[in-house]
Amino acid sequence: MPASPVPLTAAAPVIQFLDRDHGILAFNERVLDWARRADVPLLERLRFLCIVSSNLDEFFEVRTAPHLTAAQSSEQKGVYTAQSFQALSAATHDMVARQYALYNNELLPAFERQGIRIISHGARNPAQRRWVKDYFERQVRPLLIPVGLDPSHPFPQVANKSLNFIVRLSGYDAFGRQNDIAIVKVPRVLPRLIEMPGQDGKKGTLFVLLSSVIRSHLAELFPGRGVEQFSQFRVTRHSDLAVDEDDVKNLRMALRQGLEQRHYGQAVRLEVSAGCSEYLSGFLLKQFNLPALALYRVNGPVNLVRLTQLVDLVNDPKLLFPRYSGCYPMQLQPGQSFFERLKQGDVSSHQPFESFDGVLDFLREAVNDPQVLAIKQTIYRTGTDSELMLLLREAVRRGKEVTVVVELKARFDEEANINWAEMLESIGAQVVYGVVGLKTHAKMLLVTRREGRRLRRYAHLSTGNYNPRTARLYTDLSYLTAEPLMTADIDNVFVHLASQSRLPKLNHLWLAPFQLHRKLLDKIDSLGEAALQGKDTRIVVKMNALTDEDLILALVRAGQRGVKIDLIVRGGCMLPAQVPGVTDNIRVRSVIGRFLEHSRVFYFRCAEEEALYLSSADWMNRNMLRRIELAWPVNDPAIRQRIVDECLVAYLNDGCDAWDLQPDGTYARVNPPDPAQRHGAQSALMARYSGSLQQEK
Repeated sequence: MPASPVPLTAAAPVIQFLDRDHGILAFNERVLDWARRADVPLLERLRFLCIVSSNLDEFFEVRTAPHLTAAQSSEQKGVYTAQSFQALSAATHDMVARQYALYNNELLPAFERQGIRIISHGARNPAQRRWVKDYFERQVRPLLIPVGLDPSHPFPQVANKSLNFIVRLSGYDAFGRQNDIAIVKVPRVLPRLIEMPGQDGKKGTLFVLLSSVIRSHLAELFPGRGVEQFSQFRVTRHSDLAVDEDDVKNLRMALRQGLEQRHYGQAVRLEVSAGCSEYLSGFLLKQFNLPALALYRVNGPVNLVRLTQLVDLVNDPKLLFPRYSGCYPMQLQPGQSFFERLKQGDVSSHQPFESFDGVLDFLREAVNDPQVLAIKQTIYRTGTDSELMLLLREAVRRGKEVTVVVELKARFDEEANINWAEMLESIGAQVVYGVVGLKTHAKMLLVTRREGRRLRRYAHLSTGNYNPRTARLYTDLSYLTAEPLMTADIDNVFVHLASQSRLPKLNHLWLAPFQLHRKLLDKIDSLGEAALQGKDTRIVVKMNALTDEDLILALVRAGQRGVKIDLIVRGGCMLPAQVPGVTDNIRVRSVIGRFLEHSRVFYFRCAEEEALYLSSADWMNRNMLRRIELAWPVNDPAIRQRIVDECLVAYLNDGCDAWDLQPDGTYARVNPPDPAQRHGAQSALMARYSGSLQQEK
């Protein structure tokens, strides 16, 4: 849904920005396509279906509340209106309906053909029913407390995304009253998918949903009453933490208190079973103060995300992608000292095609080296079980000066980061939380080492997080350097974050919110001016999202002046591409592969002069103006060419997993007529690095 027209200049044409929220949904449509593809292994198709459900959960938790609030107040003007809520609801209802149609009509039958069944109550034989009843009595019933509603038993607090049942009862309670509604909250400690004994004792073939187990025995929870109607239900709540950082003395404590309330924020979506009666759905809508459009009737489990358990329970190699492990970074030799290697020049690695082990080994050597005096690192998303954090703890134990900049407001990782911060503080590390009002999203690791009579710095920068698990699932670029001016810049940034002193002039780095936005705008505009002078100019940018309006307008201006522009944008993009007379010189492509595209690469060329930057930042207003972000140049010609080849050229030539943005704002999957061109960038990179691994062996 286009927003209002925005002028480029007084004499220039106007463009209509594409809608950001609908762009996010369009990205999920492209992910959902992987669940449809017959060439994708069956368990992986289910995994992609669950990924879409997880993404939609986050979309509702973070993006929909302003639209809903506008609808409830009948707002007619502005970005968020009653109409925007209706349009968004129509799109999400349609996507959810197609998800469940795919699940019921394609995936479940395909699993049955493999002998894998999720058995409903009606399909269970007497022996299976006895097994389910026994499981219910032993494992489930002791944890259930049905709550009958009356003036002394109000509607219970229902946590965000929790599984619940609503029941309408006949008859009278123990006190002779006709209170007819009861709620059964399902404990989160119970698995949502349960393996049943298979035929001839064969494992991994028969399963039952926890919701089906409870549904089959609901009546036993209400002795003396009749169960007339019932339904599963699940409520999604607005979950973006809002903390006034200028008005709190201890951000960590304020966030911890906020986390306690997150599970009970404003309701934004209600999911019920497809057969839920109007009486029960109406009762729930009124209880959660939601309009009818916020009700989603689903033909299956109300939480598809939890079906990822089936992938782990079945774990059949022939139904999964072939196992892939990235090789050790090609520019490094296992066992070689990082400090000696970096004296020879910079090193880059491309995850997950090259493993994250190189980063861990770099930190491990720094921790174990008695000549290393100090380690400084930023933490954004490191996970709950992090070898990297344990290494930092060991560094403190060994007497090194350890400074960690922990971003407490990393969405949905706040609790893990608070726990790590408290652990490190308790053993003597210097822990700081960045700058008030700004998220620290930059990824930096700086090691200071005594070498003779001087101190020398070694650094690691990354487009992604210090998280070994996601490093196997996301494409990212790591960069190791000992270049004095670059490492001096990094040290200055750490000092700035800790002391909040004025930032000195940086030699190589572009730092948000100070220079990054302006530097990018200047770079784009300068290429536009060069194009007007007849010079051959080129911009190729790879990122996850493009929503910053100033940068979009700069790109459109440059394109209108003759710059050839290719944008590889994984997710939401507000720039309309290939619009005749407006953005003819701009192409936008999205690549959705087996791994989540996450690297940010910015390429600019004027005649023979090339510049390549890597960054932690997407081209979004929040990244440019409300976060600490880094971009850094790749000056080594060989590394620069390698990144251009692997991250830009390969993706611009992808004929398998790529989608091109059309002038009307829709995406069309690339399907070249020549089968030889139907290759995917990710599969080619996997083959390249697998080949390198074989040569090493």
